[in-house]
Amino acid sequence: MEGLEEKLRGLSIARRSRPEEPTYLLDLALQSTDLLAVSCSNFTIHLHNKDTLNLAGRYQGHSGPLCGVTFAHTSPNLLYSGSADGTVRAWDVRRPGTAATQMFKSDPSHSYCSFDLSCSDTLLCAGTEQLNGEDSFLVFWDTRKPGGGLLGVYSESHSDDITQVRFHPRDKDRLASGSTDGLVNVFDLSQGAEEEALLATCNSDSSASSVCWGGADFTQLLCLSHDEGLHLWDLGQLDTNEPLTIFSTSDARSLTPLSDGAGVDYLVGGRWLEGAQKLLVIGGKNSGDLHLMECDDEGLHLLRSLEHGHTSTVRCFLWDAAEETLVTGGEDAQLLLWTSGGEELTTGKRESMKSDSALRLKSRPHKKHGYQRGKKAT
Repeated sequence: MEGLEEKLRGLSIARRSRPEEPTYLLDLALQSTDLLAVSCSNFTIHLHNKDTLNLAGRYQGHSGPLCGVTFAHTSPNLLYSGSADGTVRAWDVRRPGTAATQMFKSDPSHSYCSFDLSCSDTLLCAGTEQLNGEDSFLVFWDTRKPGGGLLGVYSESHSDDITQVRFHPRDKDRLASGSTDGLVNVFDLSQGAEEEALLATCNSDSSASSVCWGGADFTQLLCLSHDEGLHLWDLGQLDTNEPLTIFSTSDARSLTPLSDGAGVDYLVGGRWLEGAQKLLVIGGKNSGDLHLMECDDEGLHLLRSLEHGHTSTVRCFLWDAAEETLVTGGEDAQLLLWTSGGEELTTGKRESMKSDSALRLKSRPHKKHGYQRGKKAT
């Protein structure tokens, strides 16, 4: 079977799509059939055909910044989105442009900055921004219950914005959460109460920006930080005397995996490629060039560089394992489809649509904290 390096080596741009209005493309989700969803900085969600990138629909309804999109696993026509407006909404992708079919809320003071759906599609979790200068919450809903199905909250495990929640790909009760307080927590939700459910606390020593499950049995956890730190932990060592840390660097920009001996300017994210049994991490240069790297116990290793695509920072990507294609989106408002031997059908010089006046994204400085509570894992 063709190796991952060979597959990536053949990637080139096959399709390019831009919205009519300037907007950042923030997150991507892939349907199991023929659609992909894009969350945008203007609070809208776009649906595209995954093969042509043609626009297939658009949803409006959120009144605050979006924190992600994801398709249901067993009901692929159901798309979920979360927002700082304090709602998680479900949309029927067979009816583009219609109102949300279901809305999930908690306390009116809650503003969500992350959310995810369990692999069984029965449990939703959202992470809130910090409230009252000290509290942040993990909020849970049962998607099967009418009227939102609010189950309750966890309130003790994080002390600042919960920037990422990620359910385990196979275990419906396993959840990882990352926060600007520097902590990445892992829960077994079958235990119920928060104190009993908390299995491990890993310290990234900085504001966590994204979390990704990986490894052959999905026992590994990758954490990227807002200041470009990278940490890879093996949770399979929780009940042993072996260290959890597989690899860690406080600044991935100091690594030099690129062919010219240089490093990346920022990290986009990570994804476990089950077919290749490799952890893919994508980094970028401020020019828009992308660098696809493997992450293991020795650090980052360059697999392929993708140039002449984007013109500014790339914010999101997804790997379509079935088609062996890559989709990327960024602050230049471009959605790009990279395929093996791809030949771009559209012509014309790419131009950045990045505009300081048109694109005003909510942001806050991320701060480090002193950590006083005991850690179950380091």
